[in-house]
Amino acid sequence: MRAPAAPRVTRWALAAALCAVLFAVLTALVAARHGSPYPLDESLHRWSVQHRPAVAVAFARAVTATGTGPVPYLCAVAAGLIVGWGRGSRGRLLTAAGALGFLLLAQGMRYAVLYGVARPRPPVADRVTHASGFSFPSGHTATSALVAGLLAWAVWRAASPATARLGWVLFACWAVTVGLTRVYLGVHWPTDVLGGWLYALTWLTAAMAVDAWVGPARALREVVG
Repeated sequence: MRAPAAPRVTRWALAAALCAVLFAVLTALVAARHGSPYPLDESLHRWSVQHRPAVAVAFARAVTATGTGPVPYLCAVAAGLIVGWGRGSRGRLLTAAGALGFLLLAQGMRYAVLYGVARPRPPVADRVTHASGFSFPSGHTATSALVAGLLAWAVWRAASPATARLGWVLFACWAVTVGLTRVYLGVHWPTDVLGGWLYALTWLTAAMAVDAWVGPARALREVVG
């Protein structure tokens, strides 16, 4: 049962390694300047500050709010429940706990990077929403991307291929938009957002590699059991 999964395991593991290397390089580049923004950071930040009609700011605030608080954690639990559907109450609780645990573990490690790099945020005068703490990698960005990955995993397991593809597009658009709002609202540098995406992709691709590895064994146990 494992042989057919070997190529998938390899592909996902290589993707995880690539994302991890890119994230490590970006982290090193940010740390090398002691958190000072790069010219591209300053340019995109300046553009955002200069292009802020009230409607766009209100929309950005509404979208950015979905990347923090209880919403991401409720979505993680929902993703686990969807994947565990049909496995009985115990199976649903286990998959829900697994999805929530995955998100919490990734968040804990993100805080380690956050405080290790200790990058200052953009100037307070340029912000149009509340933000506190250090800047790299962006928490809203990483959280929404991680949750989008969990939801994509859920629809991949539970829905038809056409529905799953639509779900992937919608979840990806949501995660990307949350990340972009962090720059637009002036609370993160663009490289913070890029770091958040790379961080989330590292965890998601690594999780897919593990899932591809243990999936056949799990299926065999279910058939035998």
